[in-house]
Amino acid sequence: MTDLTKPDNPDSRCGFVAIIGRPNVGKSTLLNHILGQKLSITSRKPQTTRHQVLGIKTEGDVQAIYVDTPGMHEEEPRALNRYMNRAASSALKGVDVVVFVVDQGHWTTADEMVLSKLEHVTAPVILVINKVDKLERRDALLPHLESVARKRNFEEIIPLSALKEQNLEPLENAVNRLLPVSIHFYPDDQITDRTQRFLASEIVREKITRQLGAELPYSVAVEIEEFKHSGKSLHISAVILVERSGQKKIIIGDKGDRIRQIGHDARIDMEKLFDSKVMLRLWVKVKKGWADSDRALKSLGMNDF
Repeated sequence: MTDLTKPDNPDSRCGFVAIIGRPNVGKSTLLNHILGQKLSITSRKPQTTRHQVLGIKTEGDVQAIYVDTPGMHEEEPRALNRYMNRAASSALKGVDVVVFVVDQGHWTTADEMVLSKLEHVTAPVILVINKVDKLERRDALLPHLESVARKRNFEEIIPLSALKEQNLEPLENAVNRLLPVSIHFYPDDQITDRTQRFLASEIVREKITRQLGAELPYSVAVEIEEFKHSGKSLHISAVILVERSGQKKIIIGDKGDRIRQIGHDARIDMEKLFDSKVMLRLWVKVKKGWADSDRALKSLGMNDF
């Protein structure tokens, strides 16, 4: 039987790379800087990422397909939390390399929980110690490296700063070296498997998260109701879903100032990403209990697993 993944070029490599870790360790920031452009949304608020997002980087003979995942968390009090944990865990199935991201500060029980998920993973695991730019004393890193090295036989342990783009090249070199010989699965100019509608909804949600910080719980979702080209402009209409009327008032703000700022910031990012003038319209709608309902999550497209 012919192996359809076997390339004519023996130097051609391609494979899937899962980026995993507890919330807020910098997984999405790492993916964005590896790709050299913004794909996954980021904020200082943990659990910003909710979905698997593929980031495809093709350089010459090598195509690395990175899978950004939601942060794995220890408790699953709501249907939304359970969905995010499933999204993260399912990314480990059939991948060729795992990049396990932790913070330079200290090893936590949440890190230990993520490590336990790797117990039966046979793919090589690279441990990334992120945010080393925040270290006050560089000599404090060595004992931490020695400590984590005893937790598993990691393929490599690489300290870096995703945000400052420090030491990313050794990570990419290690990943590329571990990818199997294969044809490329995607066109060389493709950077993600996600649609423009999905990316637009994520950009709006990022701006809400960044604007509101601790004011608003995680119970915010965004649905794109219109996404169409008209002349030289892209017309996008999005509905922001919240669970309570009080949350709606927070997002709208005094005389609509907050939602206007969210729309302004989102539109700027969309125009960069889609390389088009964007006409963006936002509405806020109350949908009670959506984050606790598996049925509601499916209606919002969170049924990948």
